[in-house]
Amino acid sequence: MEKSFSESYKAAGVDVTAGYKAVELMKAHVARTKTSGCISGIGGFGGLFGLDLTGMEEPVLVSGTDGCGTKVKLAILMDKHDTIGIDAVAMCVNDIICTGAKPLFFLDYIACGKNVPEKIAEIVSGVAEGCVQSGAALIGGETAEHPGMMPEEDYDLAGFSVGIVDKKDIFDMNAIQEGDVIIGLASSGVHSNGFSLVRKVFDIENADLGAYADRLGATLGETLLTPTRIYVKSILKLMEEVTIKSISHITGGGFYENIPRALPDGFEAVIDRDKVDVLPIFQLIQEVGNIPERDMFNTFNMGVGMMVVVKKEEADKAVEILTACGEKAKVIGEVKKGEHTVSFR
Repeated sequence: MEKSFSESYKAAGVDVTAGYKAVELMKAHVARTKTSGCISGIGGFGGLFGLDLTGMEEPVLVSGTDGCGTKVKLAILMDKHDTIGIDAVAMCVNDIICTGAKPLFFLDYIACGKNVPEKIAEIVSGVAEGCVQSGAALIGGETAEHPGMMPEEDYDLAGFSVGIVDKKDIFDMNAIQEGDVIIGLASSGVHSNGFSLVRKVFDIENADLGAYADRLGATLGETLLTPTRIYVKSILKLMEEVTIKSISHITGGGFYENIPRALPDGFEAVIDRDKVDVLPIFQLIQEVGNIPERDMFNTFNMGVGMMVVVKKEEADKAVEILTACGEKAKVIGEVKKGEHTVSFR
């Protein structure tokens, strides 16, 4: 590696030595995520992971991939890059856990206008933190320098994760019956969806992101950049004691798009509007942007990042377990026979 250098490639805008330095700087962060399945370290052509199938009858692999959307632009404007990686992991592992699968490993992909090793390592530190929070190992990734395709200060971040679940333990939404209840788990904020609208509402490139807002209890920038909450460990704990019928990860499309994805045909989700604790940031977005409430619930999580469907008889126990895991959880609705949609009462 020390002898790998091309003056011609550097003149074209790609400094391979910067990539090597970035890898060295990120190694300590990656080491935090190591699990028993890790076979190889970073730097090879492929990440190796050994499967422990002990006790599994029919192991099923579950994969998920996603990015952070235009929330990355906010990180760039604030020159704060150590949390956006949490979002990248969260968007993948929160999807995976909706099937009942435990995340095993994660790989990231960073495309940048110019490879600044310290900044790349800062981004990866957030990815590593997200992996620690979800129990996944960071076994590889890629940093690609794209001069001429994006400004030097810009970058984009995406990821890919794989989890595993025994086939008999996959959540079965077809087991849903009328009267089952919907438990909402509080979000940490806007998470990683709807930022194109957020940026338009606040004219984010010209906004005073460092101004403290009393109603937010923080600056606008800090509030918007709050990383997506990762629910994996709480759901894995809940699975041990309660029969989960389905889970909705409330991402882009909000309530109206995501909740029906976890319901069988012939059933609708009836949400108690007064039980949805709308966070102040969403109230501010709605006021500043003069956005109809339906559009808000069709774009954002509104303060509920994940919803779990369980039998009514197990609702109290489920809330108790989730609360013990550090979640703000409560029953916010129920399932009824009807159109395959969401309604409020």
